[in-house]
Amino acid sequence: MARPLTRPVPGPIQPGQESVWDYPRPPRLERVAETLRVILGGAVIAESKAGYRVLETAHPPTYYLPPGDVSAGVLSGPRRGGICEWKGQAVLFDVHGGDRLAPSAAWSYPEPTQGFDAIAGYVAFYALPMDACFVGDARVTPQPGTFYGGWITPGIVGPFKGGPGTMGW
Repeated sequence: MARPLTRPVPGPIQPGQESVWDYPRPPRLERVAETLRVILGGAVIAESKAGYRVLETAHPPTYYLPPGDVSAGVLSGPRRGGICEWKGQAVLFDVHGGDRLAPSAAWSYPEPTQGFDAIAGYVAFYALPMDACFVGDARVTPQPGTFYGGWITPGIVGPFKGGPGTMGW
């Protein structure tokens, strides 16, 4: 007998915070006012004031940086990645920074589906294999699990999809 899927109880929201349970499905794309920064191998490999974030129910935001704000030579590949039901066919990149290599640690949508055209070619990074990622001055915590690439900051409240037992959310 299958267990019924239940929606988890969202955490309490303090002033200045957002709950991922208030994010829409299908997801929404919005501009980011804060500086986005990615560090690998002790080097700043990407920094942008022109990023976007994708907001989807139960997920911390995924941040996309313009390719021109990613340091030259940092990305190698691309190779075919997964398919997102909302954004289309992804490509994966290996990421190089300083003396480090993070395999399959970034992705992009070269030809995203309608509604996500603004992030065509923009690059998102998994936070876990990086030395650090920042939204403004806030250091990012990676989304739980290894499949999704959301960035958790102090202003984001869960629970978050990605950890054990959350696939049915």
